[in-house]
Formats: sequence, structure tokens, C-alpha cells
Amino acid sequence: MLEFGQAKDAAVGGDLIRDVNEASFMADVIEASKEVPVIVDFWAPWCGPCKTLGPALEAAVTAAKGKVRMAKVNVDENQMIAGQLRIQSIPTVYAFWQGKPVDGFQGAIPGSEIKAFVDKLAALAGDGGLGEALDAAEAMLAEGAAVDAAETFAAILGEEPENARAYSGLIRAHLALGNEEQAEGLLAGVPASISTAAEIEAARAQLALLKQAAKAGPVAELLDRVLARPDDHQARFDLAQALHAAGKIEGAVEELLELIRRDREWNEGAAKKQLFTIFEALKPNDPVALKGRRKLSSLLFA
Repeated sequence: MLEFGQAKDAAVGGDLIRDVNEASFMADVIEASKEVPVIVDFWAPWCGPCKTLGPALEAAVTAAKGKVRMAKVNVDENQMIAGQLRIQSIPTVYAFWQGKPVDGFQGAIPGSEIKAFVDKLAALAGDGGLGEALDAAEAMLAEGAAVDAAETFAAILGEEPENARAYSGLIRAHLALGNEEQAEGLLAGVPASISTAAEIEAARAQLALLKQAAKAGPVAELLDRVLARPDDHQARFDLAQALHAAGKIEGAVEELLELIRRDREWNEGAAKKQLFTIFEALKPNDPVALKGRRKLSSLLFA
């Protein structure tokens, strides 16, 4: 059985991108993902969208410089794997980390979403020697010690000014402290080199959702409106915002998915945009985000 990184004629892009089959899937995906996230692209030669998505994914993986790897699975030649993972349409992309699938999507998506997808996965593996300090700061923030977290993130930025994860953490710490203006100022001053990083987009999404929360109406009143008029799309959209503001994130996601089911193009696709804002603000392996993305994919590509 080949190990990830072992040279072979079918390999693409050196050690980072490889063609994988049923014999090598365990080593090249499951075992390899215990060291670094692995993106699995399920494709076929006859699939038109695959010809666009595949190269775009490869470019994003190459740009990540080893923080993620990519495995390409031809479903025509590896039907057992496709069956085990319940691949119903292609292209389908799964991401594995620590031996388990943590994210995924179906169909071709824009380049910006591909980059965000890869960047989120890259963040899972940490950032070299500063990884432990970043993990500690994130733990402080999760436990409510926002001041200590902010100090730690700031210290890390003192050593590595363009560390996207630390920059995002500092912004989120200020949001937790209620320092919205300082958070906005930090976002405005993000170094260009990391301005589109997934971590920064997550902080930007959290700020946007926080602003929405300040304007959200009462959940009970909006729920009554939706129950009385299920096709009142604005009321349902407002209900989703109110639910999110109340901390009921899964409920907000479900209402937005229902809105898309009823009219995906309403208000220039506002529900889909709102969903992506919520997903961006969550961690890549958050169960709500994973479940929501799967349901959204089913709606869009059914």
C-alpha cells in the first residue's frame, strides 16, 4: 500500500495532490488526514463541472503550501468507495481530518468559496510553533476569558503580524468584550496578505451577524407572522435573523433552508447569502454548519 508522499506515475502536483484508488484510500486519505486535512475530489472523465472544479481545487491546495492535501477519486474506476460514502452526484468533495469527514459540498462552486473552504481546513492543523499558544487563546475565549484571550492573540501578532488565526482571534475577543468599534477598526486594518483568509472572513461574518442581532425583532411575533403566512419570505428571513440573535443557530439555519426551498431566488438569493454568513462564522467542523451545508447542497443540486 502506498503512503501519501511516495512517488508514483499517477501522482499530480508532487506530494500534495494524488490520484487515489480503493487500494490506497485508507493510507492516502484516512491515515494521512491524521497529520494534515485531506480534500477528496470525486470526479469522472465525462463530468463537465468536474473539469472546472478539479483544477480550481488543485490550485487552492497548492497555494496552501502543505497545510492541506488533495486526493482525486475517479468514481468510474472506484465504485466501491463512491458507494460506501454515498456519492449520489459529481462533482462531490469531502474533507477528512483526524480520520473522519468534517466538511464537504456538491457541484461546482465559485473560486472565492473554494479558497474559503481550503483555508478553513488549513486552519484545523494549526500554525507551526505558535499552534499551542493559539489553541490556548481560543480556549480562553471559549471559556469567557476574553481579556486574557485578547492579550494572548496580541502577543502572537507581535511575533507574527500576518497570522490570520491570531488576527481573527483578536477581533473576536473584542467582539466578545463588546468593543465593536475596535473590532471594526481591526478589520479595516487587516494586512492585504491575509484579508481574504477564512479566519478573517469568519470574524467579518461574526461582526455582520452581531449588527443584525441589534436590529432583530421579537422571535414570537415573527414566528406568528410566518405561521399565519408561510409564503411571507421577508417574515421568514427576519425570523431567521431573530433566532440567530437569540442563540438558536440551528433554528435560523432551518428557516433559511425552508426559504430557499420555497424560493431560492428571493431577494437576489438573500437566504443563501445569509446561510453562508452563518457558516463562515462557525468553526469548519461545527455540526450545525456540516448539517446545514449538506442540506443546502441537496436543495441546490437535487
